[in-house]
Amino acid sequence: MSRYIFITGGVLSSLGKGITASSLGAIFKSQGYSVMIKKFDPYLNFSPGHMSPMQHGEVFVTEDGAEGDLDLGHYERFIDANTNKNCDVTSGLIYYNVIEKERKGGFNGRTVQVIPHITDEIKRSVLNSDFEYDIVLVEIGGTVGDIEGLPYLEAIRQMRFDLGDSNVAYVHVTPIFYIKTAGELKTKPTQHSVQKLREIGIIPDMLVCRSEYPLNEYLRSKLALFCNIKKEAVINAIDVSSLYQVPINLLQEGAEQVLREKLKLEKRTADLMPWEKILGLIKNPKNSVNIGVVGKYIDMKDAYISLSEAIAHGGIANDTKVNIKWIAAEDLQGKNYTGQLDGVDGILIPGGFGERGMAGKINAIQYARTKDIPFFGLGSLGLQCAVIEYARHIMKIEDADSVEVNPKTGSPLITYLDDKGVVANKPGRMRLGAYTTKLESDSLSHQIYKNLQVTERHRHRLEFNNKYKDALINAGMSITGTDCKSGLAEIVELKSHKWFLACQFLPEYKSRPLSPHPLFAAFVAASLECKQTKPIEKENE
Repeated sequence: MSRYIFITGGVLSSLGKGITASSLGAIFKSQGYSVMIKKFDPYLNFSPGHMSPMQHGEVFVTEDGAEGDLDLGHYERFIDANTNKNCDVTSGLIYYNVIEKERKGGFNGRTVQVIPHITDEIKRSVLNSDFEYDIVLVEIGGTVGDIEGLPYLEAIRQMRFDLGDSNVAYVHVTPIFYIKTAGELKTKPTQHSVQKLREIGIIPDMLVCRSEYPLNEYLRSKLALFCNIKKEAVINAIDVSSLYQVPINLLQEGAEQVLREKLKLEKRTADLMPWEKILGLIKNPKNSVNIGVVGKYIDMKDAYISLSEAIAHGGIANDTKVNIKWIAAEDLQGKNYTGQLDGVDGILIPGGFGERGMAGKINAIQYARTKDIPFFGLGSLGLQCAVIEYARHIMKIEDADSVEVNPKTGSPLITYLDDKGVVANKPGRMRLGAYTTKLESDSLSHQIYKNLQVTERHRHRLEFNNKYKDALINAGMSITGTDCKSGLAEIVELKSHKWFLACQFLPEYKSRPLSPHPLFAAFVAASLECKQTKPIEKENE
């Protein structure tokens, strides 16, 4: 039978509940347990798919095409396993399922209430799985005390009795604030947060206390006394410079032992040597490189969290520290934009939607192409902008455009297509999740992947218009990857260029610290080579 670890947060948001869940998952995974992690968010949106990145960070896409919370990316990167559509649940989805059942007569005319019907649906979603994992960690979004989160807390309270005390553990993540004027760490907010949990009927089995400074024995004893838990269960999660330090710190603090004893698991040795090796490479890299990321949401770094992590993984693969220069695409739309790109060793265009900043991205691509700087385009915008830039400046198709930006363009290189590759007049369904791409044998992509077929995750509606395929190839841009079923363009390259590759998919979703994505590893390697072979006079300009 699966064991369930429920992770809640108190006092404020952004405490790192997702990283805590991911790190605990990494520890148990290293012990040989099968692990899965789920996220339950109390907001009423049906899914994060239609939410602005400026509101909630990136939308993470799973292999089976679910649009999930960014924490799913952390889960996958730490436990090195794929999440799925069952791993991201919102109140919008919970209420939708209950109302849909009521409309179909599923409650036989009974009054539908939060308890038991909403809480039962939450419990059903917790238990819903395609596989019986040894350990399932469940992160409850929001903060204890939020009114929208109460049904979730009630549901997980009940599960202790449904599943048995030794099959359920509660972990509460709270901050321990340092008051600079007093020179003291204060525990009162944590005490009150635990008090709110106890009012609901949940007594935490473990506290994970976030702090800038270490907790001394007195504070640990005080927290244990007032929060009604063992002193050994007060775990200090001190701030770290790298997220990948957290599993090591939690293990050293004794978190695994606390949960093992609570869940009556057998004693196993945790092997975190791979994580220690990664940390060594992060802290003491041999090289450094500067990569410019030209995006729309640079003021909200969580909008590109999987991307920034994948770039860092590429650095790990090359024993290189990657300095990311975040560049607002709209700032590159004027005439004097090149100064912001000077000094970068590689240029990357992330995926996205909409016309805002598109002109700046096209300018950045032209700069990379003409200066022979490694270029990497991701997702629909990365590939589309690369094709449009090439069509305008090399093929001399001045009105080359995307129908998303200019629906009346006479040269729609980027358009809406149906599943058979036929031009459609309006947006079709979004391509979501994993699709298989066939690679050309003499391509850079094949050289990197070392395989003729690869599966990558997508999130887009627009496609390259194959009407222009022959003209594009004849002008020198190669289509080196195509969808196995539809024949739609997936990867374009410039073989005359030092390193120029744009893909329709989003490879950052599959990159992990223990197994960096090959495209990011190759891009960082090319950028490093570009830096090392750059003439000295250009470096001093």
